[in-house]
Amino acid sequence: EVHVVESGGGLVQVGGSLRLSCTASGFRWDHYVIGWFRQAPGKEREGVSWISSTDGSTRYDDDVQGRFIISYGSSKNTVYLQMNSLKPEDTAVYYCAARDTGVIAPVASMYDYWGQGTLVTVSS
Repeated sequence: EVHVVESGGGLVQVGGSLRLSCTASGFRWDHYVIGWFRQAPGKEREGVSWISSTDGSTRYDDDVQGRFIISYGSSKNTVYLQMNSLKPEDTAVYYCAARDTGVIAPVASMYDYWGQGTLVTVSS
């Protein structure tokens, strides 16, 4: 059974930084994508960033490009999202998700496995 667990959310001041962590387990895929989505109250879930195990390629939503960095940990089933220069509009529940193909798709419906979410609050 595939499990996805994320952590690292919290309260941070505008301009500050946080690092989120995601660990996926219970699978034996050779090619897969692990990524991050977020959802603010009253808004649709939107893509944030993704990384592919095939070649380590990454992709970022325009809203976080240049501020966030996605990377692997000691193994490719652990992914970090380093968030810098945080803005109030970054406030949301952040979800880690995985799909069993190495092709990055920035669409939530393409991901079958999800964590429970971790709340990031950026205060003014």
